Amino acid sequence: MAKAAQAMTQSPGVSSPAAAAASPATPIFDGTQWIWEKFYPQGISWKAPLNKKPLFHVMDQAAQTYGDKIVCDFLGRSWTYAEMGVLVDRVAAGLQKIGVKKGVKVGLFLPNTPYSIMFYYGVLKAGGTVVNYNPLYVDRELVSQIDDSETDIMVTVDLKVLCDKMNHALHYSKLKRVIICPFGAALPFPKNILFPLAKRKDVAQVTWDDRHIAYRDIINNDGKPELPVIDPEEDIAVLQYTGGTTGIPKGAMLTHANLYANMEQILKWVKTIEPGKETIVGVLPLFHVFAMTVVMNCSLQAGTKIILHPKFDLADVFKTIKKHRPTLFPAVPAIFNAMASSPDVGNYDFSCLKFCISGGAPLPLDVKRLFEEKTGSQALAEGYGLTETSPGATFNPAVGKRKAGSVGMPVPGTIVEILCRDTGKVLPVGEKGEVCITGPQVMKGYYNKPEATADVIKDGRLHTGDVGYLDHEGYLFLVDRIKDLIIVRGYNVYPRIVEEAIYLHKDVEECIVAGVPDPERGETVWAWVKPVSGASLTEGDLMTFLEDKISPIEMPRKIILREKALPKTAVGKLSRKDLLAEEGIQR
Repeated sequence: MAKAAQAMTQSPGVSSPAAAAASPATPIFDGTQWIWEKFYPQGISWKAPLNKKPLFHVMDQAAQTYGDKIVCDFLGRSWTYAEMGVLVDRVAAGLQKIGVKKGVKVGLFLPNTPYSIMFYYGVLKAGGTVVNYNPLYVDRELVSQIDDSETDIMVTVDLKVLCDKMNHALHYSKLKRVIICPFGAALPFPKNILFPLAKRKDVAQVTWDDRHIAYRDIINNDGKPELPVIDPEEDIAVLQYTGGTTGIPKGAMLTHANLYANMEQILKWVKTIEPGKETIVGVLPLFHVFAMTVVMNCSLQAGTKIILHPKFDLADVFKTIKKHRPTLFPAVPAIFNAMASSPDVGNYDFSCLKFCISGGAPLPLDVKRLFEEKTGSQALAEGYGLTETSPGATFNPAVGKRKAGSVGMPVPGTIVEILCRDTGKVLPVGEKGEVCITGPQVMKGYYNKPEATADVIKDGRLHTGDVGYLDHEGYLFLVDRIKDLIIVRGYNVYPRIVEEAIYLHKDVEECIVAGVPDPERGETVWAWVKPVSGASLTEGDLMTFLEDKISPIEMPRKIILREKALPKTAVGKLSRKDLLAEEGIQR
């Protein structure tokens, strides 16, 4: 690993070992065929046709095809596809009565609940645009996104912590009205009755007026909305906020065609899915683009049962494995790591899992190895995408060759090219450069930000800000984010390579590597590490361990051991940005 890492760090033009079977000058397109097409999984066509339809058709078709099957199990209460279809129609009709139509933005400020599914498709069927919001946003973040997206109406639940934020937003932003759904009503009997009593302090006391609308009033209609006329390629289904390649929050405009195509791309790729027979773990937050597409849209299209969790809790996930025997499990690396590191993991049978999709952040090789070793499941595969790609762009095959360290091959209809940052030329196999993506799932642009759009979409290609290379079989390997690159005395150090080496130590549970300003070296490498519970790990132990695994220029000058968990985003991804903010370090 040390030699490979050193080559990546010091010699940008040197081919990686993964490309050794091909000449350094092997092009990724030979004039008739992309390199990955030659090695595509059997039974899957890269040229498979993809539909462009209004996204709400997914719910309509699912209600007709899988009517009596369960779409969602939430804490023990379930809804069939037919029941959910009726509620979506009533929500759509109710929203139209209060003015929702094409061009109107409706925000979803919701933890995972059945209301998330109901209002997502209800807004789309009313003709509006969904704007997803993180319920953990502080007031400042909330107001900023409301004003930037021009959100008119917000949907939330009657938890005091959320309603207090909504009241602040009503006073200090462009927000006009809030629809409030009863959290307790989504629970099974008798919890639905006991919740408002037992959790009285947590439930908001709402003063109903023309700016606060009750859920019961929204669904009090005949369930016959007027179907909007949608142009799938032009009309925006979702405004999904992201830091993008610059770190400044922007609303990615995802059209109906973008999201419908990505749903189909993923389902064609994971061809082992049996319609109407699968069960998926819904622990990722549906306001996040990964869960929105993979957990919700793909599941509804395939008639899958979603075991919906309001938040990630390891004990609850293990109970779901035991009780519901799920076949599909999308999650972020931190969740797979938590499962594999738990002393209880050996008490559960994971043989039910057909495919575990890791996304949202790089999957360390040691986390993959540990998960497969502890669970006995060989189903964990890494994928890659961005908010701007709806999000899926590449996946390792569900059946076929899965390459450790790779994020897989481009999904049907998707082109991945590696461009030289200096010349803009497409690089051959094995050469590292910026990963660029073209395909039907690539966003229309950033909302009201034409300059930012022009910065990332050039000649039809989405410039991702990620550094990577393609091997001789068309598998994509990511090196790191361009913005996370650490430049030490002019040499490039990629945090991911250092993190991979640290994770090889058996006593490491979590780690983040980042660059810290240094007057002599420009930047220097620091690592923050959370040891496995009970381990007696020292900074010196780790330094010695790393000596033959990374080059001297990559060796951390400082390793900070922490007892508490490292900071994570709402989706459970380790957050370098938040860690540096905690430490008061500005790059």
